[in-house]
Amino acid sequence: MSLFGAIRSPNNIVFGVGQRKSLPKFAGRAGQRILVITDERLNADNAFRDLIDAIQTNGCQTKVFAGVIAELPVECIALGVEAGRSFGADCVVGIGGGSCLDAAKVIALLLAHGGKPANYYGEFKVPGPILPLICLPTTSGTGSEVTPVAVLTDPDRAVKIGIASPYLIAQTAICDPELTYTCPASLTAVSGADALTHAIEAFTTARREPAATLVHDHVFIGKNAFSDYYALQAVEHIGASLKAAVTDGGDLIARERLMFGAMAAGLAFGTAGTAAAHAVQYPVGAMTHTPHGTGVAVMMPYVMQFNRDWCTAELVRIGAALGVPTSPDEVSAQAADAAIDAVAALFEEIGIPKSLADLGVGPEQLPTVVEQALGSARLIKNNPRPMDGPSMELLVKAAFVGDRLALAGRQDQRKAG
Repeated sequence: MSLFGAIRSPNNIVFGVGQRKSLPKFAGRAGQRILVITDERLNADNAFRDLIDAIQTNGCQTKVFAGVIAELPVECIALGVEAGRSFGADCVVGIGGGSCLDAAKVIALLLAHGGKPANYYGEFKVPGPILPLICLPTTSGTGSEVTPVAVLTDPDRAVKIGIASPYLIAQTAICDPELTYTCPASLTAVSGADALTHAIEAFTTARREPAATLVHDHVFIGKNAFSDYYALQAVEHIGASLKAAVTDGGDLIARERLMFGAMAAGLAFGTAGTAAAHAVQYPVGAMTHTPHGTGVAVMMPYVMQFNRDWCTAELVRIGAALGVPTSPDEVSAQAADAAIDAVAALFEEIGIPKSLADLGVGPEQLPTVVEQALGSARLIKNNPRPMDGPSMELLVKAAFVGDRLALAGRQDQRKAG
């Protein structure tokens, strides 16, 4: 098989302790009237206000929109756009968690091209460059600072909806681990689990034929040499740091490695895409109002088991990156299962629930979960194991009752037969 790689990423990625202080010069090069997107909590933080003052000292005017709220309803996007238009913004800076960064993306899009978010739902609907965008994450999770997608909540839609376009990628991503030091243990756990899920799904996505049109036909093109590299980097760093960062928020090395891993996972899935765990989470999240990271993490061990026979070698390499002891040449169902066990154990240690029932999904809701998950075409097409109604039902039922071994047993029986 010939070597093929592609990556979608910001023009500038700056990582390291204290690197938030590079923001003023990046902002000054991008524009003169800087709209800063954040939430109320961060807006009251002294470190945030220091950043705003530094931008102004560098000769730029600023306006802060602190109206971002969790799950990113379209109403708060409209308010942010109104603030940017009245100010005459020529650059957008997003500072905060995934919702703040996704809000900054969509606001920069609408300030450049007008309309409503619904005009751009799906892939390749953005007609051209958005306003210059700079992203600074304050959690180690979504990787939104480096990805081409923004996800928001629309009351006219049953599940969350995404806008995916290379034009949504930030011009500059500044990742400063110091911005995560005050992140509470529960959010650290959920965000980190989200990042590990991104990395695992990116590394196990289906591989497509590398036609010359591939990068033009799909925003998320499937696994390739570049995305594989970043995915394994992410698994290694997150696996080594997630529990430590949750247990001791003052472990600065763990904080640093976790943020690096989340960023690397964003680079991986921002090109390769995610798959079934995310497809199931969208309806589950809408039903239960649980955090996105919690939902995908609950699904991840079940999805890995469901896909095991279609990506055995990849799962073994994931296990090796997590420190699972295996022979370098061993590619077997047992070695893959050891990797799945390691992920399930890590998630249990940081407090991730074990089943969809634990999240509050009722048995009467399972058919709706199956139907709506299958409707996420861009995610389902990435799954290494082809999915249809019966196979999705099998996966969802196993995740509901918390019986991962039922999936393994079904596959082993099929192979034995």
